[in-house]
Amino acid sequence: MTTSGAIPISCLVLTAVIFLWSGISPYDRATWWLEISPVLAALPVLAATYKNFRLTNLVYILIFVHAVILMVGGHYTYARVPLFDWLGHDRNNYDKIGHFAQGFIPTMVMRELLVRTSPLQPGKWMAAIIVFSCLGISAAYELIEWIVAIILDQGANEFLGSQGDVWDTQKDMLLALIGAVVAQVVLGKAHDRQMARVP
Repeated sequence: MTTSGAIPISCLVLTAVIFLWSGISPYDRATWWLEISPVLAALPVLAATYKNFRLTNLVYILIFVHAVILMVGGHYTYARVPLFDWLGHDRNNYDKIGHFAQGFIPTMVMRELLVRTSPLQPGKWMAAIIVFSCLGISAAYELIEWIVAIILDQGANEFLGSQGDVWDTQKDMLLALIGAVVAQVVLGKAHDRQMARVP
């Protein structure tokens, strides 16, 4: 089951369907492009490596979940996802799910790449390397948001999604850190079992 093509292909088909929905009349077209760009970057890489370096089904499913989070956020903008407007908070917290996922999901991708292509094995050192790498990814994303804000001036408000919170950047990075730790604690053993069955 771990190397079956059914799950990755299903994830690809569902991604295509949600991508099409996401691109139909998004709230802000420029923000949509910015938010879905990681999906557009990842798909060719996953397609090119599928035959010779197939990932575990767990990682394909997680990548799909991350793509969905990005595409939904791109369609509505992260400050306007309807479900999170109904929850009664003073701000829309959908972006917090995105930043938690920004730590949680790259952690599992990185973990698989390190276990399968490097001499490192699961343990404290690998966990630490992955956590700090995910913090680096999160910081890089915040820098990209800052650069976009400078280039686009007021046009970047929807992409930034800070909603007036002066500590938004720090909270985003904290959530990525938490996501990176939680992913390894919760999924580490299941991931090891799946990787052991990969040819």
